[in-house]
Amino acid sequence: MRELLELASELAEKELRPGADAAEREGRFPREAFRLLGSAGLLGLPYPERWGGGGVSYEAYLRVVEELARAWLTVGLGVSVHTLSCFPLATAGTDQQREQWLPGLLGGGLLGAYCLSEPHSGSDAAALATRAVPDGDGYRVDGTKAWISHAGQADFYTVFARTSGHPAGPDRARGISCLHVPAATAGVSAAPAEHKLGMQASATAQMTFSGARVPAGHLVGTEGGGFAIALAALDAGRLGIAACSTGLAQAALDAAVAYARQRQQFGKPVIDFQGLGFMLADMATAVEAARALYLSAARRKDAGEPFGQQAAMAKLFASDAAMRVATDAVQVLGGYGYVADFPVERYFREAKALQIVEGTNQIQRLVIARALARG
Repeated sequence: MRELLELASELAEKELRPGADAAEREGRFPREAFRLLGSAGLLGLPYPERWGGGGVSYEAYLRVVEELARAWLTVGLGVSVHTLSCFPLATAGTDQQREQWLPGLLGGGLLGAYCLSEPHSGSDAAALATRAVPDGDGYRVDGTKAWISHAGQADFYTVFARTSGHPAGPDRARGISCLHVPAATAGVSAAPAEHKLGMQASATAQMTFSGARVPAGHLVGTEGGGFAIALAALDAGRLGIAACSTGLAQAALDAAVAYARQRQQFGKPVIDFQGLGFMLADMATAVEAARALYLSAARRKDAGEPFGQQAAMAKLFASDAAMRVATDAVQVLGGYGYVADFPVERYFREAKALQIVEGTNQIQRLVIARALARG
């Protein structure tokens, strides 16, 4: 694992961090960064080598994601999204599908997007209305997906659509299926990018499927069995968000400590003032706790043990910690923390998204509470 982390750290510091601020200001999607990571073997880490992956533990993969997010959240989050997009094929696809598609998806040449949420079904994902209607030897997909990372930039879309049933009622999850949809498919298009508070370099937009015809062989798993795949993917994906949150929090802590060591007031570094020193101590403790929590959940996953509750805890705690640490980092820098010349104002804006994506933190609390109720 050490060599892998050293590679990730070197790429992050030399190739990602120097261009992050400019790309975020310009809203420029870092496609070349993903190609670079792919060529270095970092886009398919937790999947088997047989299909082009890295064959490493989830724990090791998440440490890499944290390191990338520490340098540039857009890229760290993008790696997590790509890994999430590959999850259905890697875990529920047929051997033929895996042999056909996964080497390209995991080898770095292609980038994926995960299409579950819709304008009127976010937290209640089972209420999705996008339909995949049988059409000859395939499906015709119609509908709109919302808040899609890599929209318009991805080479393939993992799409969850309704092949039967209705988006209302207690049985609404039963008719949802998963489809592998290449970006070049006719009828697939991206809306203009959303104007976001942070991560402007990360393309986020609605995806429209208008009579998009998908061959039957692109069905992943069984027809009507897609919702279980979606939930399993999200359990793993939440660990990715926890790692990203920890990386962002670490970056904010690093910036705050560096500033507090060199900033002189009343004849001494401001870190020597107890009020500020205690704040930094609490920030450092939060970062370490977030890291310990997501790594503990990852070890459960690697051991084949249930980890959904722990993934929800890790995502909840780490993203809340990132928001607190980034907020305090702005305070440590004072006026300098509020201006774009220093990176902590960007960390502050970016941290908010992590409390929302892949299940809001209110949903994470619901997941944890339900697990406790089951015993």
